[in-house]
Amino acid sequence: MGGGLVELSVAALLLVGSHFLLSSAPIRGRLAGALGERGFLGLYSALALVLFIWLIWSYGDAPVVPLWSPPEGTAWLAILVMPLALLLLVGGYSQRNPTAVMQEKAAGERPAPGILAITRHPVMWAIGLWALVHLASNGDAASAILFGALAVLALAGTVVIDSKKRRSWGADWARFAAVTSNIPFAAILAGRARFHPAEMGWTRLAAAIGLYAALLALHPVVIGVPALPV
Repeated sequence: MGGGLVELSVAALLLVGSHFLLSSAPIRGRLAGALGERGFLGLYSALALVLFIWLIWSYGDAPVVPLWSPPEGTAWLAILVMPLALLLLVGGYSQRNPTAVMQEKAAGERPAPGILAITRHPVMWAIGLWALVHLASNGDAASAILFGALAVLALAGTVVIDSKKRRSWGADWARFAAVTSNIPFAAILAGRARFHPAEMGWTRLAAAIGLYAALLALHPVVIGVPALPV
């Protein structure tokens, strides 16, 4: 493994490892007690940002070491999946979500409206889907490390969040979990939830479409390769 891949691997391990370490109840409790909740979140966010920048920087410097040849047509996965990922991202950031940091338990007749009917972790799944489709369409070692780490961070994070909320919410968790699912669309397919497009609103839909168009246009400029297979 080349030096660039070693640095990339270290950055990936530190990003993922520090996230789960600092999120653990004993460590978080001690730090939050000493720094306050907002102080802890500030420290956590700053560390995560520094490690993420290091990860991306290391990825750019890493050599191209082929591991496998992606099957023909794999690149179309991103074209098909990214609209959903961006809808989850926009909806997750613009709609109140009781599983997010510093937000309260759901209340009202519909504890999981809008994007939460699809998944109770829309932002995490947006990142996870983005990482998985790019992992599938790139067959080199650096991409496997980068996108694999981000997929683990996002998707394992949903399980950790569920576990914490189950312990802290008590009976409120059962009410919320009964009409939501971690895996996208699982609750809808099981008949436990209904997605109402009106709750999303045309503004969020338009924002997701606009972001998708921007990514298609800017991908060859920023990343260096076209998003659409040629």
